[in-house]
Amino acid sequence: MELEEQWWRGQLAADIYQALRYKELKLPSYKGQSPQLNLRRYFADLIAIVSNRFRLCPAARHLAVYLLDLFMDRYDVTVQQLHMISLSCLLLASKFEEREDRVPKLEILNSLGCMSSMNLVLTKQGLLHMELLLLETFQWNLYLPTAAHFIEYYLSIAVHEGDLHDGWPLTFLEKTKLYMAKYADYFLEVSLQDHVFLRFAPSLVAAACVAASRLILHLSPTWPPRLLHLTGYAWESLVPCAEKLLMAHDSDVKEANKQNCQQPSQQQQQQMVYHSSGQTSTGAQYLHRPGMQYPQQANHRPSSYLSHSATTLQASNGPQHGSTQAITTSLDPKSTITNRAYQVSMHYTCAAPCFDR
Repeated sequence: MELEEQWWRGQLAADIYQALRYKELKLPSYKGQSPQLNLRRYFADLIAIVSNRFRLCPAARHLAVYLLDLFMDRYDVTVQQLHMISLSCLLLASKFEEREDRVPKLEILNSLGCMSSMNLVLTKQGLLHMELLLLETFQWNLYLPTAAHFIEYYLSIAVHEGDLHDGWPLTFLEKTKLYMAKYADYFLEVSLQDHVFLRFAPSLVAAACVAASRLILHLSPTWPPRLLHLTGYAWESLVPCAEKLLMAHDSDVKEANKQNCQQPSQQQQQQMVYHSSGQTSTGAQYLHRPGMQYPQQANHRPSSYLSHSATTLQASNGPQHGSTQAITTSLDPKSTITNRAYQVSMHYTCAAPCFDR
């Protein structure tokens, strides 16, 4: 959707937001009935990989996955066709959301390593035919809001100087905003990895990403009145979606800890060293720093729920020693979410490893 850059900071932000909320009420229905639903995760990852390669905006990536979901829900197609469809969805979304000079070119697409591994060669005629089929399927309407279209508007007030961290006033407001943005982006990508999040409205998913980020960062109140007023969602409405996001987060932490424990002891000891020279540290190093690791409480931690492709949260000028810090997770594909209870209270029990007042 052709919106001005950083529209959420402009004078028309409220009007644009209301137009997006009105449009999401008319989104096409999704039934989750595709025979290839078990392959959705793979093709969502493919879209993410190509999107990252061309540095496309989150809105383009999320719109591409949403177009793929809707198309798969309506057609029974072969795996080979799904490769073409996935890339066509990304091209359409990038043409809709990005500047013309950022739209992936056919020659560059064919030169990507992932294309040779898939034994796939795109042709101009083939792409045009598929794009036309997609446009006809959606009745030439690509004005389809996703969670990525709402998240920045919510982040504009997600952190306030009046917030508390573990009961104490915030000392570094800008750093807190930085970590909030990184965690919200992480949860936003988690929401792409399973079709279960399509049962929630995109604006609600975006609000749940902010709520989950505030829980992880131990900011209180967890859902302040200003966010309730801006989003229109009460805390109770966000809990079901936020639970699934937090379960994915816990699963990622466990997997990162498990991978780190499998390394040789000597290498593991070296990874636990905290470098203050400004070098980039891996997620395994970061999650195992003394006094900063996540507590694994058996009575609050589900085993494994969601997983997603390699996700990196990086924040330069971190809270300690000015080092660049990253959380990197790479999990085995899982296509479903186990339906277990997860306690989301106003005080989340999992400490935030990358946040300091």
